[in-house]
Amino acid sequence: MPMTQQTAGPNGARRDTVLVVDDSEDIRLLMRVSLGKKYELLEADSGVQALELIQLHQPPLILLDVMMPGAMDGLQLLDFVKGDARLKNIIVGMITARGQTMDDLNARKRGADAYFVKPFSPRAVVAWVDSKLL
Repeated sequence: MPMTQQTAGPNGARRDTVLVVDDSEDIRLLMRVSLGKKYELLEADSGVQALELIQLHQPPLILLDVMMPGAMDGLQLLDFVKGDARLKNIIVGMITARGQTMDDLNARKRGADAYFVKPFSPRAVVAWVDSKLL
């Protein structure tokens, strides 16, 4: 099981780290507002940047967009995380505009723990994260 990244919150309590990976600044801002009071957040706008943060911090949970520009999309990053013995226990929730049932099934077959379709309910994402980390 990977070491989990935690930091001290304002009252000295430990806070789990959540990595938010999305090329949309608006989605990252929404997650920052929704999760930032309970969790330490890391953000990445590409799969390559996310991979660097994952290897450095090993966060216990990642919220990951499927479709991102660049050398590594969300599914490729998911494959890497779930295929690495040190990282495979990281919880991954996909956040995507791809809403077909087959997309959801494909992501889950590759190891995704949840699948949220844009537009999604921030409350549903927060409730899911809480259920995994609190």
